[in-house]
Amino acid sequence: MVTRFYLPDKYRRDESLGWLFMRAKSSIGAECDQRLSDHGLTHAQWVPLLTLHLHGPSPVAELVRALDIDAGAVSRLVDRLEAKGLCRRERSNSDRRVVMVSLTEAGARVTEELTAVLSDVFNAHLQGFTHAEWRMLVDLLRRFIANGDALREAREADPHAPHSHQEES
Repeated sequence: MVTRFYLPDKYRRDESLGWLFMRAKSSIGAECDQRLSDHGLTHAQWVPLLTLHLHGPSPVAELVRALDIDAGAVSRLVDRLEAKGLCRRERSNSDRRVVMVSLTEAGARVTEELTAVLSDVFNAHLQGFTHAEWRMLVDLLRRFIANGDALREAREADPHAPHSHQEES
């Protein structure tokens, strides 16, 4: 049987995972923006820098997937970051159609500070949590995301399948 945590006639925004995730993301983003304002970086700009820091040089197409924004927006972001001297574009040696984006030395220095800021912000948001609760939260979110990935994969495999899970008997 499929467990139904939400029912249409009893739906409450303050229990909505979408609303709670949005509020959590907004709170984290606002606090990071405040702490990174001295560097002249916005949330939209520090996310690709952090992605490059954690995963190394990436093709523009990979940044589009990782950031979940359109190619034009990624191009504009990279333009701004290049103008600040934080990243650079280079054509791939193996495939001239591929444009790689990498951090400059200045970008690498800034991202070291980004990880410190993110650690402080996340730790502040986790105030009062035990280590076990933090691990559980991470594990539960990973499971939640895996369920979403499975839904997307099933939809892509059979686009005509029903979109909602009905209670099974």
